[in-house]
Amino acid sequence: MSIQVNRLSDPTVRAFVTAVNSHDQAAFQAVLTLDATMSDDGSDRNIADWTEREIFSSNGHMDVENESDGGRTLVVSYRNDTWGEMRTKWRFDVDGDKVSRFETGQA
Repeated sequence: MSIQVNRLSDPTVRAFVTAVNSHDQAAFQAVLTLDATMSDDGSDRNIADWTEREIFSSNGHMDVENESDGGRTLVVSYRNDTWGEMRTKWRFDVDGDKVSRFETGQA
């Protein structure tokens, strides 16, 4: 059973997931620091290229299964038009009210 996005503990992570699920690129950019970084399965990626391919142009969606670390680590059933559905883990570094780094990969 998934956790409703509005019930996620960390407000910055909640804003990130909301932006992903609503395909709102402006809101997504607004929740990231200017120098934010990310990795996918342990390899650093270019955020703009990766998010365009894996989230925005492929209808990415996060169904959060559980959270830990004060809401900064999520296990997610993630789906998009490219890869279908997969169980993933997301870890967030938050600076103030913005995500400075996120790491995702197979859970």
